[in-house]
Amino acid sequence: MVLNSDTQAKVEQALEQIRPFLKADGGDVELLSIDADNVVKLRLLGACKSCEISHITMKAGIEESIRRVFPEVKEVVAEA
Repeated sequence: MVLNSDTQAKVEQALEQIRPFLKADGGDVELLSIDADNVVKLRLLGACKSCEISHITMKAGIEESIRRVFPEVKEVVAEA
């Protein structure tokens, strides 16, 4: 469940900033939900899904990008 459209828009904005880097390597990311505890759930797509360093991409790239626009985020997790 996504909390509200403003929060969703902020997270999507952050994802748009990182998407070109993901797409350059054949991957992408999809926002699945933001729960009441501000946990953002994403789905890694394409090459990102099976990449050996996707955990680094999640923490150092995607999560940091989201935290810049949505500092209240508690955690960013990848769902299968």
